[in-house]
Amino acid sequence: MSDYYNAFEMSPVPDPGPDAVPPELFRGIYGMPAFVTIPTDDLAASVDFWTRGLGFFELFGIPGRLVHLRRWAFQDVLLVTGASAPETAPAISVSFACVLGQVDALVEACRAVRPDSVDGPRDTPWNTRDVEVITPENARIVFTAAKPYDPAGEEARNLAAIGITGPDSGPGDNVAHA
Repeated sequence: MSDYYNAFEMSPVPDPGPDAVPPELFRGIYGMPAFVTIPTDDLAASVDFWTRGLGFFELFGIPGRLVHLRRWAFQDVLLVTGASAPETAPAISVSFACVLGQVDALVEACRAVRPDSVDGPRDTPWNTRDVEVITPENARIVFTAAKPYDPAGEEARNLAAIGITGPDSGPGDNVAHA
């Protein structure tokens, strides 16, 4: 089996489905393959929104300078003290995976902290349910949850139209071969 398949099987993102369960919070330290840095002029308010609204936790911080937040493994955000946020969104845009069972709770939590911060959820033609959130720093955060694949559904038709086989169709040209 190729390294591609081994890496894919170890992904922290669960397989899509109505019973998908999010992975455990990961508090370990690792070399981050990617992360986003977001400047804020009110570090405390930003941390409050990201933790209570978006479900991140504080991994560590340097008082008055930065806070390292994390949700799942490889979903890392550094909030740093900086100039004021741009007046219009998006100052930056980033997407994070979630599971369907988290979408409604995420929407409710964000609206409880900042009532006008959420747009959605909405279903997409590529078979996800997405929620767009504008944070206190005017960052556009999209949480995207894969929906179960329906070989007779709209996603299958969209994939077929561009020549990609669906996950239940067996290996196609879009899959790395060993």
